[in-house]
Amino acid sequence: MNPFSILLVGLAMSTDAFAAAIGKGAAMQRPQLREALRAGLIFGAIEAITPLLGWLLGSAASRHITAWDHWIAFGVLGLLGLHMIWNGLKPETADAESGAPPRHGFWNLAATGLGTSIDAMAVGVSLAFLDAPILVVAAAIGLCTLVMVTLGIMLGRVLGTLAGKRAEILGGAIMIVVGAAILYEHLTGAA
Repeated sequence: MNPFSILLVGLAMSTDAFAAAIGKGAAMQRPQLREALRAGLIFGAIEAITPLLGWLLGSAASRHITAWDHWIAFGVLGLLGLHMIWNGLKPETADAESGAPPRHGFWNLAATGLGTSIDAMAVGVSLAFLDAPILVVAAAIGLCTLVMVTLGIMLGRVLGTLAGKRAEILGGAIMIVVGAAILYEHLTGAA
């Protein structure tokens, strides 16, 4: 993977966390930079760890399926991209029927971060088949997520949920393009 592809993966993996952060920021009462950085660190750490876990799982299986690894990476990234686009297009459901203010404690943020990082774990599995520099990719995903979540929290009250949905759609499209680029590089020997 070239540095531009790594950056694109990092940005794409952070878009769903960005969308969640916009929602969190919109629900907070005047979020301060300290709160936004805290959320960014929690999300970023989780998003950096999950591709490492996925890579370990994929490494255990990679020697058995190396003939199809590029197709698997293409399929996983394509499906993740389509899933992200689907989530970006479906309408919001009313979450706050109880009227209670939303909680933004450590465990709540960590659970949200884990929920948005499942796709990063799947990317880690795909990267194991490609012998990609997983530590660099995981660091890029974590740093992009830290920045995007911090920005999302701070911009949440201004942007609302509309920008978050568009960000998730864009992230899904990027994942599909990255998967197609991996397949193209393998099939044409352009790697």
